[in-house]
Amino acid sequence: MRCPFCHFDDSKVLDSRPTEDGRAIRRRRECLACHRRFTSYERVEDIPIWVVKKDGRREAFDRRKILNGLLTACEKRPVPLESLEQVVDHVERKVRDQAQGEVPTRLIGDFVMQELRDLDEVAYVRFASVYRQFTDIEGFRQELERLIDAHQQKSRGE
Repeated sequence: MRCPFCHFDDSKVLDSRPTEDGRAIRRRRECLACHRRFTSYERVEDIPIWVVKKDGRREAFDRRKILNGLLTACEKRPVPLESLEQVVDHVERKVRDQAQGEVPTRLIGDFVMQELRDLDEVAYVRFASVYRQFTDIEGFRQELERLIDAHQQKSRGE
């Protein structure tokens, strides 16, 4: 495995364990040249999933795009990277379970929002503001009210 820092072609595996859903192996590695540590994932190659954009364009499903969106939403929030990687795993599993080869971006966004709502409410609102493309304060207020209602129901044990 090539080191992402110094690009040396060899590393040693320090730890291997399955991911939560068992669909991949997470490996902690150490570069034999620069001795920096990094994580790699080994996955079975799945059937490609095509994402249908709002304008009708199609592109290959890319986990990194989801992770980048989550990183932006969680910026300066106390959310560990491992939790975000688990969200991406859950979303990808849901997409693959639902998809018949193609999946609309709306569905992916809905899956991400479901996961974020339970992980960090501020990150959820940040993500929702971009994903839902609020055009005025009223739409934003309505989303906040839904979040507050859900939070109150959760705290009452409903």
